[in-house]
Amino acid sequence: MRTVADIPNPNMKVTLMAWNGKYLIKLEKGDFEQTYKISEMDVNGDDGAKELLDEDFLEAAMNRFTDMRDAFVSTVRRNG
Repeated sequence: MRTVADIPNPNMKVTLMAWNGKYLIKLEKGDFEQTYKISEMDVNGDDGAKELLDEDFLEAAMNRFTDMRDAFVSTVRRNG
């Protein structure tokens, strides 16, 4: 697996990797992680993959992290 770029972001760790004919977008915030896989054929090289990491996508991912945390806290309260 090759790390293409670490994308600076104040809210989460963003890493773009290439592996086995795919780009992997890995987003991490605390104990939670999101990974997206994109075929290398669907983007124009490393730069094309980086372009996917626009403000709207990253904002949606942050919202998803909030939903993930809320769902996990809820299940811990119900079952803990």
